[in-house]
Amino acid sequence: MKQSRMKWITIVAALASLMVLATAGCKKKEVAPPPPPPPPPQPTASLTANPNSIQRGQSTTLTWQTTNATDVTLEGIGAVEANGSRAVTPTESTTYRLIAKGAGGTQEATARVTVTSPPPPPPVAAAPSDEELFNQNVKDAFFDYDKSDIRPDAQQALMADAAFLQQHPSIRFTIEGHCDERGSTEYNLGLGDRRATAAKNFLMQQGVSADRIRTISYGKEKPFCTESNEQCWQQNRRAHFVYQR
Repeated sequence: MKQSRMKWITIVAALASLMVLATAGCKKKEVAPPPPPPPPPQPTASLTANPNSIQRGQSTTLTWQTTNATDVTLEGIGAVEANGSRAVTPTESTTYRLIAKGAGGTQEATARVTVTSPPPPPPVAAAPSDEELFNQNVKDAFFDYDKSDIRPDAQQALMADAAFLQQHPSIRFTIEGHCDERGSTEYNLGLGDRRATAAKNFLMQQGVSADRIRTISYGKEKPFCTESNEQCWQQNRRAHFVYQR
């Protein structure tokens, strides 16, 4: 009886072990969790200015490019598209900053524009005065030795003088009569007076009013050249025009 009971306990223990083993064999395997998703890509940004140096009042073009950005801002301008360009006219040197934001973070880019002052305008030349115009345009009349006749080259000079004087009716002037060193002082004073008068009469014939003309003779007292030769004497035989201030 005792042996039968022991046998029965052994059988029960064996069955229990088999049940445990069966239960363990039917247990579901655990599945490994999926890997985490990759992080979102970081934005990229670039910004250029062309040209990057301008004079005040001129324009430059900003050009930018971004990737992986959902919010793009250009400081001083505001929100802009992801890629684009914009003309700007800064009044002073400026650093432009581009800010690109996305799921992966923030990226910035800058571009410096240097603004210089334009060179000063060239000075405006002052209009020449009547005296300057007179000295530039009115030519003396020259004479032959011991003569007061208006010779052909003197006629051409006096006709050009008359044309100028008619265009500037407010100008008044003096005609000085000059001679070379030969002859007496008294004679040359008379000759110089005849030369000045001859030039005045010629201008009056061309339409220049007499009340604008004063004459004086210096004879040989105020030579233009002091050498004693024909070339020098010729320079002294003249009707010389002087502007009246």
